[in-house]
Amino acid sequence: MVQAMIEIPNEANQVLNIVKARYNLKTKSEAITKIVMACGKNILEPELRPEYLNKLKRIEKEGYGKTFGSIAELRKKLESD
Repeated sequence: MVQAMIEIPNEANQVLNIVKARYNLKTKSEAITKIVMACGKNILEPELRPEYLNKLKRIEKEGYGKTFGSIAELRKKLESD
């Protein structure tokens, strides 16, 4: 575990105390961890844009592209384009 000495404004300290009380945590370190983990999920795994989700659904429905039965078929298609 990493230890850090930090300076925070009074307002942030009040928020930590509220989080600590609301979730029945023992220390402010646990409150900081709770907040960081909650915010981290939003940063590391942001929601996908609706347009992209629609595109994914369309690809799943229609298929991603043409499939080829053999390398020869693929080669023929590539050479004709």
